Amino acid sequence: MGRIEIIHNRSIEQRGDWRHILPGVVISGIAIGVLIFLADLELFIGALRLADYRMVLTAMFLTLVWLAVRGIVWLLLLEGQATYRQVFITINEGYLLNNLLPFRLGELGRAYLLGRKAGLNFWRVLSSIVVERSLDLAIAAGLLLITLPFVVGARWAQQAAFGVGIITFLILAGLYLVAHNTDRAILWFQRLADRWALLSRLGGKAIPAFIGGLGVFTEPRRFLLVVGMMLLNWLVAVGQYYAFLAAFFPHPRLLWAGFGLGVVALGIAAPSSPGAVGVLELSLVGALAVFGLLPSISLAAAVTIHLTGYLIAGAIGAYGLARDGESLWGLYRNLRQMNVSERE
Repeated sequence: MGRIEIIHNRSIEQRGDWRHILPGVVISGIAIGVLIFLADLELFIGALRLADYRMVLTAMFLTLVWLAVRGIVWLLLLEGQATYRQVFITINEGYLLNNLLPFRLGELGRAYLLGRKAGLNFWRVLSSIVVERSLDLAIAAGLLLITLPFVVGARWAQQAAFGVGIITFLILAGLYLVAHNTDRAILWFQRLADRWALLSRLGGKAIPAFIGGLGVFTEPRRFLLVVGMMLLNWLVAVGQYYAFLAAFFPHPRLLWAGFGLGVVALGIAAPSSPGAVGVLELSLVGALAVFGLLPSISLAAAVTIHLTGYLIAGAIGAYGLARDGESLWGLYRNLRQMNVSERE
């Protein structure tokens, strides 16, 4: 292949990337525009200057606790097939990738990186991440539904929570059925693969490995343990948000933290630019506006939450990538061009 052809193919690939990235960038751009319209710059800067940074440090500590518990959750989903150190570092690498790369490649990056470290099949690891993210959405929807009776004027949140809850239930139910009917699921896939070439490319060991990662649905005791640790993880997250809000508001309510966290969790699930820039902030500002809190101060709290996440996960993730001998550009290329043989 000549140099001109290589450059031509690369330019086509980059144009394709931009077509996929553009909707998320537009959504983030709109969110940032709305925030600029709502916020008072002087009040925003004043809130950052007068914040109680002792509470910010408390929230940062709780962020580390949250990451530690999340590592236990993932280790349980993997049935202990990796070390806790590998899992903990890889989680942070995944969050770093999500913050810097498009297409939410951090989730694929986690599967790719941990698969290499622990010698696990890419699809086996990815299935555990699918279960983890599905449980996240289920708990986020549940948190909104629990807090809604105490919130006035948030009918939109109720509709969003019901919608996400139904979708998540269907996903979890589907995964449960697949886990309990593995032979039939593989047979169905093979029949579909005979009709669609794209699915046939994903054959081989990919689908059996993915289904193998759903073993948590076949072991009630382990599933309950996973759910219990996930609930603990979210409880820590509520405490983390409460500490952040306490840094900016004199007498915050736990309800603000719970409702705000639920709205943010569902908000950042929507397409956006890398790191959910603008979307996270607008989600929290909108949630706190229901309680009559000033948008400028809420925005200061949201920006602090976002930057803290970047700092902690970014530092640990960057350490992990350096230790693994990986680069962001190299990982991006691998994840975008990875073929089935590499995944297996």
